[in-house]
Amino acid sequence: MRKKRQIQELLERHELDAFLFSSQANVFYLSGFRSTHAYVIVSHGPPYLLTDSRYYEKAKGSLKGWQVVLIEGNPLKTIYGVLRQIEALKVGYEQDRVSCEFSRKLKGGFHWVGVSGFLKNLRAVKDREEIETLQEGVRASDRVYTKVLENLREGLTELEVRAMLLSEFFKEGAIGESFPAIVASGAGSAIPHWETSSRRIKAGEPLLIDMGMLWKGYCTDFTRTVYLGRAPAEFKKVYSVVRDAHLFALEKVKVGKKIGEVDRAAREYIKKKGFGRFFTHSTGHGVGVEIHEFPRVYYKGQDREVVIEEGMVFTVEPGIYLSGKFGVRLENMVAVIRGVGTPLSAVSLDLVQL
Repeated sequence: MRKKRQIQELLERHELDAFLFSSQANVFYLSGFRSTHAYVIVSHGPPYLLTDSRYYEKAKGSLKGWQVVLIEGNPLKTIYGVLRQIEALKVGYEQDRVSCEFSRKLKGGFHWVGVSGFLKNLRAVKDREEIETLQEGVRASDRVYTKVLENLREGLTELEVRAMLLSEFFKEGAIGESFPAIVASGAGSAIPHWETSSRRIKAGEPLLIDMGMLWKGYCTDFTRTVYLGRAPAEFKKVYSVVRDAHLFALEKVKVGKKIGEVDRAAREYIKKKGFGRFFTHSTGHGVGVEIHEFPRVYYKGQDREVVIEEGMVFTVEPGIYLSGKFGVRLENMVAVIRGVGTPLSAVSLDLVQL
């Protein structure tokens, strides 16, 4: 109901009769139906889902209150048919989500209006059901992480650890990864987006695990850095700085604060401790049906002035990366509940030495 009302408000604001959604993420967000080939048309009447014969019967049986239309042949012909049926003239489409070729083909006698980020603000604020789904997914992710730690041992390759993660994901009921998990050992942990390799993990080295599962169509995102053996003083120092920066950032997650303040809190603390140039990415990003959503949690850029609202969900993930040595990143998904940031994970931020 909330989505329907707010989308109709968006149609009025943009002076549109209807809107065509073609991206998988937005089609799922609106309908809850997963398909590699589907479109959603929303107007001031019942919503339409258009899909081909591979998905048609399933969609027809599962979508209540929707008009489900079979695509036969050229999808644009079917789209035009629905738009004529609902008597739409001025129609919006996802300018930032379609190819130039697709936008050039949009004709049919309609007035097409390309709009970027049509749903970004709506998707940024989760409703109760969405937050409950994300909470379920994160708690399942916590169990996976705990299970993998119990089975970590020297000599396993990073890829074997990732395989353990995947296996546990499916046992928990996930439908896949929300992104390719990063398992980075030793000096590889100093590369923020290390590509999980056949390198064997060793005692006397850190291990960074950045993982996420796809849970009921929603993404989770979680990072911890552990140490195999007794951690040296330098690692403990860096770890403490990252943990404290994370907590300072979390304190700024409050309704009415600007998103840039969250990033600034972590960044200024890390800089104060002498590691400013080693924090090389933003403090976080929105999460939902996609792993990276609006807003970006950064003190620079167009999102820095975004005001935090009740129901927003984003990551807090400061890190320090010492090239050739090691890196530390600690990440939680945080939901704004009753005015303040609430970490969805129950896993401690304290250093684990295995």
